[in-house]
Amino acid sequence: MSETTTLLKDVTQRLLSGRSCRQWRRIGAHRRSGVAAPLFSVFSEASCGIGELPDIKLLVDWCRNTGISIIQLLPLNDVGFNFRPYDAQSMFALDPMYLSLPRLKGVQANTWNADIRRLKDRFPTGSGRVDYRIKAAKLELLGRVFETSAADIPAELAVFVKRNAYWIEDYALFRVLKEQQQERDWRDWPLELKDRRPAACEAVRASNSRALLFQKWLQWQLFEQLREAKAYAGKNSVLLMGDLPFLVSRDSADVWAHQDHFKLDFASGAPPDMLYSQGQRWGMPPYNWSHIAAHGYDYVIEKLRYAENFYDLYRIDHVVGMFRIWTIPVIEPEATAGVNGAFDPVDEKEWEANGRRLLDVLLDNTGMLACAEDLGTIPPCTFRVLDEYGIPGIEVQRWTRDWGKTYDFKVPGAYRPVSLATLATHDMSSLLGWWQFEAGTVDRGLFERACQDHGISFDAIATQLFELAQTQHNRLRWSRSNISEESFLQIIGKDEKEAWSVLDLFRGSIRERSQFLKFLGCPPGTALANPHIFMKKALGRVSAASSIFSSLLLQDWLALDTFFDFDAWEARINFPGTVDARNWTLVIPQALEDIQDMPVNLVIREILSQYQRLVT
Repeated sequence: MSETTTLLKDVTQRLLSGRSCRQWRRIGAHRRSGVAAPLFSVFSEASCGIGELPDIKLLVDWCRNTGISIIQLLPLNDVGFNFRPYDAQSMFALDPMYLSLPRLKGVQANTWNADIRRLKDRFPTGSGRVDYRIKAAKLELLGRVFETSAADIPAELAVFVKRNAYWIEDYALFRVLKEQQQERDWRDWPLELKDRRPAACEAVRASNSRALLFQKWLQWQLFEQLREAKAYAGKNSVLLMGDLPFLVSRDSADVWAHQDHFKLDFASGAPPDMLYSQGQRWGMPPYNWSHIAAHGYDYVIEKLRYAENFYDLYRIDHVVGMFRIWTIPVIEPEATAGVNGAFDPVDEKEWEANGRRLLDVLLDNTGMLACAEDLGTIPPCTFRVLDEYGIPGIEVQRWTRDWGKTYDFKVPGAYRPVSLATLATHDMSSLLGWWQFEAGTVDRGLFERACQDHGISFDAIATQLFELAQTQHNRLRWSRSNISEESFLQIIGKDEKEAWSVLDLFRGSIRERSQFLKFLGCPPGTALANPHIFMKKALGRVSAASSIFSSLLLQDWLALDTFFDFDAWEARINFPGTVDARNWTLVIPQALEDIQDMPVNLVIREILSQYQRLVT
């Protein structure tokens, strides 16, 4: 019996008898591999301007061909017209831009063929970036379809509305009011609507019955199309993993309808750290858990209940927020970012109990398996509780190193067994992008701040240490990779104790490239001469991880193929901390039909078979 088989047997026994046993028994405690693919990043020949819910079926077909058994989606929630998936206007409602027009229920699709063709001509797919004007254009056509098909609205719609009364009435009213108020933030609405005074809300309902029904009809159509995609995935032994953002937009139906569930005088964010010297201010309001608890956690339970229609697993974004979250008074100037904030709860002794209480609510009220985004600065209690509860965290290959000691990349067998191993998340560069532009370099802003903290003049030492002319994407390249630690300390004029954080940046990056090649078993020059061999080595190492799951971004999977040529830096879903037109707009250049029979699919299947990640 191999070491991997023995380890898996031990882990399986623990998971099937632990706190998440009901969820693990439902999907099976098997080694699996997955693909992370935002729906807006893929498209089919039938797509109209953006990836659509039925396109998930083609992704399922590709997974079946390769042996991949998890499809990890980004949030599909309605984002209004801001197009930021983690700043949604509802934790329940799905976004109408993902609807397939020819597959609407109760609609004579042939009647609209010419309109759909014109829309597809205006918004062609596969052009490199999403043109989000497609949403308004689609909604205009959907409105006409709805009005024409009003007499044919099926009885199932009424059943759907009744079953989802907890959220859909408030959401529909919110959307109608947003349109009437030219999409202004609800806090800028007339006082009687802002405060949800019953007479004012009832007056809007009475005079806008058709508009309200249209919003409900859209959500019913979305429900049907996504549920059908899940059923197809299930028949093909592929699991769907949803992404349930921890926080919701301040300008959302949820906050407007349940204002007592949120601490509206505060904004969520992150404290100052090595990457962000002033911390971060995200803007979403933190939860008022005492009020939510007083309502029996119905807001959380209903959200899970609805998501369970679509997903087998779900990702908890920013899981540490369930233990404690950084909060900033809204009266603080934006310029101070997250500096003048505090953790909620304030008392560190309460964090573990807080996390356990909220995770218990999740585990007790859904059969979906939770997976946790536990990256960043995380208190030890979070890792301990996640492991105890059998909730997988995330291991990122490029970050899984012996930090503070040898800085070597950890061997696959050293990964947490209850985890999901990956090459990159949606907030990171692709593996080739990392190798070409980040590996063996140091972030300029971070290095300059560290120098400032230790009284070192960056300008005085920069030319001695870095090839400044080769700086790309704000990454500093060392002038040579064999600078000794002794020479480095002499140049900065400090000893080890005086400049520990600057020295840590040096140690973590100066030999990073050679250390990674050694980890892969690749000779120098492999990545540039044959990036596909380099990718295969990295994929093999992440698949060999002791983690029960592994999952890669679709662009990293496809980079194995010699026919998939892309800009390694631009093939990125999000550039955190930036307001950039590239964020949340990436489109994979191949249609889903085109990747079905790629020769590399057999290579992927062979690798997954070698590392026991095929689920039969």
